[in-house]
Amino acid sequence: MRSFARKSVLPLTFVVSVAAAVVGYSSEEADTSKSALSGRSSFGKSGEAGQDPQDQDPAATAPADNGSAYTPRRTEQNARVGAVFEKDDTGEHFCTASVVQSPGRNMLITAAHCAFDPDAETTVDDLVFAPDYRNGKEPTGLWKVKKVVIDDRWAKSQDEDLDIAFLVLDKKNGKQIQDVLGGNTLGIDRGFDNEVKITGYPTSRDTPISCQNRTTKYSSTQLRIKCSDFEGGTSGSPWLADYDPRSHTGTVIGVLGGHEGGGDVDDVSYAAYFDDDVVKLYKRAQDED
Repeated sequence: MRSFARKSVLPLTFVVSVAAAVVGYSSEEADTSKSALSGRSSFGKSGEAGQDPQDQDPAATAPADNGSAYTPRRTEQNARVGAVFEKDDTGEHFCTASVVQSPGRNMLITAAHCAFDPDAETTVDDLVFAPDYRNGKEPTGLWKVKKVVIDDRWAKSQDEDLDIAFLVLDKKNGKQIQDVLGGNTLGIDRGFDNEVKITGYPTSRDTPISCQNRTTKYSSTQLRIKCSDFEGGTSGSPWLADYDPRSHTGTVIGVLGGHEGGGDVDDVSYAAYFDDDVVKLYKRAQDED
């Protein structure tokens, strides 16, 4: 496990200005506060093929108690989170990703194990992203991933502290995804105690689930949270803090992954701590765009 030194300076958050209004979504959330890739087996909370669809339970349209999953309503905030497929949407979605702000306005963040084939020892080159996917419907269509950027040390050793990937998207209809949906900022060195909202796409469901709770410290490089029903398919789900309904932005301080690939039980999840390694990876993703 790589060394980690907690910074004494104020938390660093990358903020890139965004002005995007999304038609058809509520501007505020009601809350104010597993298909495997071909050629590789499922890992952590990436999806696993063959699961039967389940009833949407809970089917709430408002937040449940902290730590309990609920079905979130369609809002501008939730539209930035989507399901990840391979090639197209004819198969099952197996991971989750979300839009983060970047100079190119075309970037997602997810877990590295969602975008890497350990058998071929290379990144997966045919991923597609379906933001706000629900019951087979894609309000803004499918977005093709043109570049996967992961830490080289993840590729060599699958270091759980480096289980983060940035995905660079192609344009769609002449627009970048951030122009259409906006994006959240990237939060670095935010500490281990944060109130967050997590939204993800279990493979067994055709709608997303969300959960709100406080993060805790699992280790010097890993966050932990108790949230029910985050099963296969939720790897890569953003851990969103400080959502501001006026600016329509929040801060992603982690993605579901890391220890045990995000956790080996549905009700406890993990995320690698965002530190200087994530800063370097984020900059590299910009440079390679």
